[in-house]
Amino acid sequence: MAKMKVIVTDALGGTQTIENLDPGCSLMELSKQNGVEGVLGNCGGGAACGTCHVYVDEAWLSRLPAPDEIEADMLEILDDTIQANSRLGCQIKLEAALDGLTVTVAPPSDY
Repeated sequence: MAKMKVIVTDALGGTQTIENLDPGCSLMELSKQNGVEGVLGNCGGGAACGTCHVYVDEAWLSRLPAPDEIEADMLEILDDTIQANSRLGCQIKLEAALDGLTVTVAPPSDY
């Protein structure tokens, strides 16, 4: 299985390239495992809390499946920080086609 990398700008503005990854886990899990500042994943990946909210680099949006209804509903709750490129990291499953994925952690929401 091919190794991959993900580039994350954290909540403090620092950029971290996480390399030699095996596909299969979620972006939220990867971020927590690597101490990415601002990714809490409080609900454990159930798309129920918004604490893994990220902005996906525009170049990568078309490579991701559209958010399902549950993710879209959670993103709507984050109306003070939502953008057109908002996604929940727990709903982005890392696969070989996402090698080089670039995201920025969204600021915490007031919801």
